[in-house]
Amino acid sequence: MPNIKPNYFQRRSKPQGPKANERIKALDVQVIGSDGGNLGVMQLNRAIQLARDESLDLIEISPNANPPVCKIMDMGKYKYDLQKKANQAKKKQKIVSLKEIKLRPGTEIHDYNFKIKNAKKFITKGDKVKFTVKFKGREMQHVELGKKLMNRIIEDTKDIGKVETQPKFEGRQMIMIIQPN
Repeated sequence: MPNIKPNYFQRRSKPQGPKANERIKALDVQVIGSDGGNLGVMQLNRAIQLARDESLDLIEISPNANPPVCKIMDMGKYKYDLQKKANQAKKKQKIVSLKEIKLRPGTEIHDYNFKIKNAKKFITKGDKVKFTVKFKGREMQHVELGKKLMNRIIEDTKDIGKVETQPKFEGRQMIMIIQPN
């Protein structure tokens, strides 16, 4: 007989979802009937037999309770309901993204108006906008131009957004974040 070694690199898939029927490890369980009524604490074998009599499954609802709470119901329906709840929660969550707009201290008025128009569009859509004013070379000696520009941005967007992060220096750039009201 050949010596067969197990493949140590083989993936072992964990069973997904809640424990059901024979996968439940507890000896005694609190059982809830298929109609929602409490059937009390009983041995696992008896609970599984009750579920089989109704041609349903015994599903572990609350494994951390003492004794664990199990419910008699259809496993497919239970998984479907869990998936439905997860989808509802996913629909309700709002993902806020951060858009960045880069400027220079000497940005001309037309370019500035164009960038502010885009920023207002982002803010009304519900996104945060990060304004970055980059300084190069001798522009670092005129930091007040960047501060004036940031104050102007605050004035132009104050009706639809508020400043989340005040203008501050990080290296050779000034950064500010505006969020929707």
